[in-house]
Amino acid sequence: MTSAKIETAEHAAGMSDRAPLRLGRFGVWATSQTASPELAIAAERLGYGAIWLGSARGDLRLAEKLLEATNTLTVATGIVNIWAFPALPVADAWHRVEQAHPGRLLLGVGVGHREVHGSTYTRPYQALTEYLDTLDTAGVPASRRVLGALGPKVLQLSAQRGAGAHPYLVTPEYTRWARGILGDAPLLAPEQKVVLDPDQDRGRARARQPVLLHLSLANYLANLRRLGYTDTDLTAPGSDRLVDDLIPHGTADEVAAKLRAHLQAGADHVAVQLLTEGDADPRPGLTTLAERLFN
Repeated sequence: MTSAKIETAEHAAGMSDRAPLRLGRFGVWATSQTASPELAIAAERLGYGAIWLGSARGDLRLAEKLLEATNTLTVATGIVNIWAFPALPVADAWHRVEQAHPGRLLLGVGVGHREVHGSTYTRPYQALTEYLDTLDTAGVPASRRVLGALGPKVLQLSAQRGAGAHPYLVTPEYTRWARGILGDAPLLAPEQKVVLDPDQDRGRARARQPVLLHLSLANYLANLRRLGYTDTDLTAPGSDRLVDDLIPHGTADEVAAKLRAHLQAGADHVAVQLLTEGDADPRPGLTTLAERLFN
């Protein structure tokens, strides 16, 4: 999202006195378990504009810690789950962090997965709109939040009730389709997993496991079918075509080209989730990618 877009959104939300968010073209996506001040400092130094926190807690303490360690980096939640963290405490946490670090926190919220939340997962669209109503009442501006969106209804909601959308496990083809739903102005910030490995078989093998983990989740399956993938593609462990499309792997130049494809398809910002072997430090790989993305 360009700064002009953010500033327009702030003005429309009646919050033009707040500092505009600046995400840059690329950010780093990390789980709340792997994100650290050291990773945030490295991301900022390398030129990434944001760090996204997967499965973020509603108290936003980790986001606050990363903001304290950096100077300009935006911290975004991707996502705070509405079933796990009630809206009012999340709003209180947002105001606490905003007061300390104005303009640097983007609140991403979403409904997660029926398979995870079971009987709690009822009328998810209505529950999400009610959650946003509470955030409105609590003074969290629409221009400072995004929705974890995949389907057309929540994409439209993200444009109407937020700064835009943060879709997960998608392709540039999805990005192009989503931009058509959103229109020109709202933020579109997809997450993109990548593997740096010039060996095709080894890179695909590393990419296949996270794809397989998501093939049991109905919302991802529905979205992939919407993109034209068949039952053959979606039957575990997933076709080579599916794995290659969802998680680009290859040399740094090849992966960087795949990341730029999201921008060419209409994304404003891409959250890069670098998959590494085991618990290997992602910073060397992010450094290698930054040399291609920012030079």
